[in-house]
Amino acid sequence: MTIDHVLTLLLVVPAVGIIPVLLFRGDTRAVKQAAIVVTFVELLLSIVMLAQFKVGEADFQLVEKAEWLPSLGIRYFVGVDGISVLLVPMTTLLTFISVLYSSGGAIKERLAEFMTAFLLLEIGMVGVFVSLDLFLFYVMFELMLVPMYLIIGIWGGPRRIYSTLKFVIFTLAGSLLMLVAIVAVWLASGDEGSRTLSLPELLASRGRFSAEFQFWVFLAFGLAFAIKLPMVPFHTWLPDAHV
Repeated sequence: MTIDHVLTLLLVVPAVGIIPVLLFRGDTRAVKQAAIVVTFVELLLSIVMLAQFKVGEADFQLVEKAEWLPSLGIRYFVGVDGISVLLVPMTTLLTFISVLYSSGGAIKERLAEFMTAFLLLEIGMVGVFVSLDLFLFYVMFELMLVPMYLIIGIWGGPRRIYSTLKFVIFTLAGSLLMLVAIVAVWLASGDEGSRTLSLPELLASRGRFSAEFQFWVFLAFGLAFAIKLPMVPFHTWLPDAHV
């Protein structure tokens, strides 16, 4: 089975799914059913995407591209490689299981808002794995954090406010480091009018970046991801947030 624009559909389906969840917010059963159906359709789409992937090809596949901010060299650019093609169905499966479990009575208050946050979270998570433009990647990463703040702060455990504040402080630090690195790469990628944040283009022209520049940018990206993953010693927000 082949579906055109399957990666875009993976981003659109949860967004469209938010509409019935909010429309039927007064009907708990309808909210549960809508969220379960949407995340199940998303899971099926990810399996179709996996089936369309051609094993053995080293390049990005299922690529979709459209101009977004052409004056800045920023575009809507998505695709998958041999790693992300597995991470997307893993994400959609875990999201479906989480929504199914939450619908079973684990979440008793403000269910419609919870499911809306979870669908936004799914858009961000899938978007992170399919983005081939650094600006789009950054947008998806930050989009993913917003519903996380809400999920922890509203439906978290006894220390949810403390956990949320800690999560915000750490992730904002990581976000700022990543933004600095992305802007630096964009400025160094070419002259005005030819700059780009396209990962394939940056990979093809990496020789233009000096070793010193690569070191500092790698350090900024490395610290940002060390916080966001998180790695020791930047991991202290994780136990509180996950509880």
